[in-house]
Amino acid sequence: MRKYSFIFVIALSILSHSCDTPGAADLSKDEKALIAGSDSLMRVLTVYDKDDSLLLRNASIDFTDRDLLSKDFEALAAKMLHTVQDPSQDGVGIAAPQVGLNRRVICVLRYDLPGEPFGVYPNARLDSLWGERLSGPEGCLSIPGWAGSVPRYQNIIVSYTDPETLQTVKERVEGYTAVIFQHEIDHLDGILYTDRADSLWVDER
Repeated sequence: MRKYSFIFVIALSILSHSCDTPGAADLSKDEKALIAGSDSLMRVLTVYDKDDSLLLRNASIDFTDRDLLSKDFEALAAKMLHTVQDPSQDGVGIAAPQVGLNRRVICVLRYDLPGEPFGVYPNARLDSLWGERLSGPEGCLSIPGWAGSVPRYQNIIVSYTDPETLQTVKERVEGYTAVIFQHEIDHLDGILYTDRADSLWVDER
């Protein structure tokens, strides 16, 4: 009987882990230390630092379900939100690589929702992009002092994991908010807006 109980426990473990997104990995000790060691305002990496630039160019990996339910993720989300909204940054979006973690989570200002709230989107991906691409001005917290004109789709479907239910959500987003999602999800794939820009200029603001 003990043998079968052991097999049952192993099977449950496999089943519970299979719910995670393929390619997901638990937070490492170093990642947890970075989250815990940051105050409410996290340091934003820039392309002007060699080590920062290398990290910004890495592709990010998903969170496991276990981590999405953890205090570590809760703290990271809160600190990213505080950082992007701080007057020193005053951004409309931020991605985890910009604060030193190659993890797939972004914060986006939802101009398309009542009250224009910020939202946190773990394991975010672009499922579909369609319609006309329009060029518009963009900047980046990781490339201060510059701006550019970037062609972006105006209609997208974004998918992400709901951190409370752990279900995959697919959402249609349009207009400028769709542009923000594309910019931030690019960060998760190691892409900067300067890679897509058709012109760049010094931003003196």
